[in-house]
This record gives sequence, structure tokens and C-alpha cells, in this order.
Amino acid sequence: MKRVLSLAVSAFALAAVPAAAQDVVITNATVATGDGSEPIQNASVVVRGGRVVAAGAGVEAPAGMPVIDGTGTWVTPGMFAAATTLGLWDVGAVGSSNDQAAGGSAFSAALDVTRALNPSSQHIAINRAGGVTRASIFSRPSSTIFGGQGAIVDLGADPDMVVKPRAFQMVALGEFGARIAGSSRTATYAELDNAFREARNYAAGRWDGDDAQLTSADAKALGAVLSGEQSLYLAVERASDIRNALKLKTQYSRLKLVLVGASEGWLVANEIAAAGVPVIADPIDNLPESFEELAATQSNVGRMVKAGVKVAIGGLTNGIEQPRNAPQFAGNFVALGKIPGAAGLSWGQALATITSAPAEIAGFGGRFGVLAPGAAGDVVIWDGDPLELSSAPVRVFIDGVEQPRDNHQTRLRERYRNLDESKLPKAYDW
Repeated sequence: MKRVLSLAVSAFALAAVPAAAQDVVITNATVATGDGSEPIQNASVVVRGGRVVAAGAGVEAPAGMPVIDGTGTWVTPGMFAAATTLGLWDVGAVGSSNDQAAGGSAFSAALDVTRALNPSSQHIAINRAGGVTRASIFSRPSSTIFGGQGAIVDLGADPDMVVKPRAFQMVALGEFGARIAGSSRTATYAELDNAFREARNYAAGRWDGDDAQLTSADAKALGAVLSGEQSLYLAVERASDIRNALKLKTQYSRLKLVLVGASEGWLVANEIAAAGVPVIADPIDNLPESFEELAATQSNVGRMVKAGVKVAIGGLTNGIEQPRNAPQFAGNFVALGKIPGAAGLSWGQALATITSAPAEIAGFGGRFGVLAPGAAGDVVIWDGDPLELSSAPVRVFIDGVEQPRDNHQTRLRERYRNLDESKLPKAYDW
């Protein structure tokens, strides 16, 4: 038995060894660098040692490097999912496989998503095949307005997916937060202010557990938010809620705010831009779904970008549950620009909302979401325009390592593609 266990452990250890990065040159492709600029025809991308060395037109292929002829293909950086729960659930309706929220926990701000992440989740494999290479993972606020500490991850096919643990704190304000805190927005701010006060006391060594509402672990965790070490992702929708959220920066000078949702962001776009606060906006907010979204419009993102707001697309509740569909929403913004009176985005701006913008919001500007010298070798080769629905990735690299694109869905497709009904597989032949 020991020998069997030893072999099993060895096999696991072997599988856990990350694959080596591949040096590669992709030539003759249409290259979109993800920085907001327009695609470049007949361009090349050079990846060496897991990083991008060069990208653009006139880039020479270094001698001796393997070459991929990209004729007829498009090359982009890997997509960066701005706010998602990938890896925290398998079947949403099955509680035992769902770690998106911890409503019964005695802890709140101290919750750490890295302990629950499952790199083997089929959602990870499916989205990796769809061109998603990085993501910001959050847990949903439930018993308090604090969701806990989110993480930055990669979607590589290896056991170690965490790039940066405890990268940000998710907090719900607006209607969502009010329902949690006591059925009123007043309660959300009382809870937030009290939590920050207790966090300051904890950091200053004045912690009094008998007089505190937070656990000491929660108070300690929020210290990283007040110091600016962690970003504070605030879920807000209504324009007045956004204004109140922006005022927090005057009370807590080191806060690194990120607005999540912001359905009515376009109404206060100039104020958001002046505050230098980025936004992760729900791309499908078009009609009001609640009183806090009465001014929702699909032009929201275009108008905020025009005002100078850095915008990535994502969502907290009704947004992108499958980030691999993000190119569709980005393509919608391009189409929107052709409708009189609507505010859309250029092709390059639209791609940036799912590549460089979310990476910058996560604190990884220049490293992820772009094809630029020094950036991670996260490269996706597409069989056509990536913002066109009929296009799909044909090769995906993360840190210069080519990734498998097979998953449960592709295996089912192949199993039934040319089914010979005279030889049906056995029910247990998985």
C-alpha cells in the first residue's frame, strides 16, 4: 500500500510541476496589443522566457526561435476578468460546491478566497479555452457588507493559480448593502465607519474586543484597506451612492477605491474621472432592474470612457458570469458607436475593457492584459476578429506556456459529434 501511495504522490508531484515557458514568434498576424490602440496588420509577437519581447509591425523574428505562421489569424493579450467568482463554485445551485459567499460565517473582512479556489474547476478550463488568462476573484458580501479579501489569479493548467492573495476587499453599498446591513443605506455607512474605526484602533494597538463588533481578524484585515495596501472594491449603482462613495476618499486619504457596477456612472462621470477612481461596469445594464438603476443605459460605459474614466467590464450580480463571453459585450460597445445618439467605443477601446483596463485596475498595468515588452507572455491566437461572435481562440499561452483547451464541454462535443447509434457508449463510460 505504501508503494501505491508513494507512486500516487510522485505522480501528483510530477503533474504539479509547471511546464516550461516556450520561446516563440508569431508572424504575419493581425495583432491587437490591448492598450486601446487599433489592430495592426501583418504584425508579429515575440515571446521569450515567458515574457513578451516585442509586438507590432516590422518586428523581426530572432534567429533560431520557433515560428508560428499567423497568417489569417488575430493575436491579442489574454483576457483579464475584472471581477468574477471563477474557481469558487462548480454548480451554483449545489451548496456543497459553492464557495461564492459565506453567509453563516462569524468572519467577514478576514475571509480569504485563496483557501477555497479550485484550479481544477471546469469553469476555469472552459474560460481558459475561451481566451481568459487572468482574473480578479471575489467572494460575495452576504451576512455583512464585507465580502472578504479577493485575489488575482492566472487560469493556467497547474495547481498554483494565485498571483496575488488578499489583493482587494469587496464591500456592498447601495441597495444590495442596505439589505444586508439593516434595510437602509444609513446602516451600511454606520457599519462601514464603525469597521474602519475598529480597524484603526487595532492597527494602533487600542483593540478592545469587549467593545467591538468586528472580530480581531476582521479588524486586522481592514487595516490593509486603510493603509492602501489593498484596494477597496465598492459595489454601488445609483449616482448619489457613487458620490457618497467618492467622498470616502476625503475621510480616508489612502483608500484605493474601485467602483463596481455603477449603472448610473455616466451621470457623474466627470466627478469619477476627477477623483481618479476606476470602474468595473456591468456591460448588460441597459434597462432599470431596480430603483437604483433608473438611469441605466448601455451607453454608460462609452460615456464614462469619453469623460476620462478607466473602465473595465465585469459585474457583481447580473454581469459576466462566464468571462469567456466578454468579447461579445466588448463587440456590442463597438456596434453601439454606430447608433445615432448612443455612446460606444472604438475597437481598440473595447478590447482594452477586457484586457489592459482590468489589469491596471488590479494593479498589474503593463504586466498583464497587454502585448508590450516586459509583459507576461499571455497570448491568445484567434481564428478571426476576437470581438466577432463566430471567432474562437485556437491557441492560448500563459506566461509563455501553451495551455490545453480541452474541457468537459469539448469532450462531450467530440463524444457525440459523429455518434454511431449502433454502438452507443455505456452509461458509465465517462
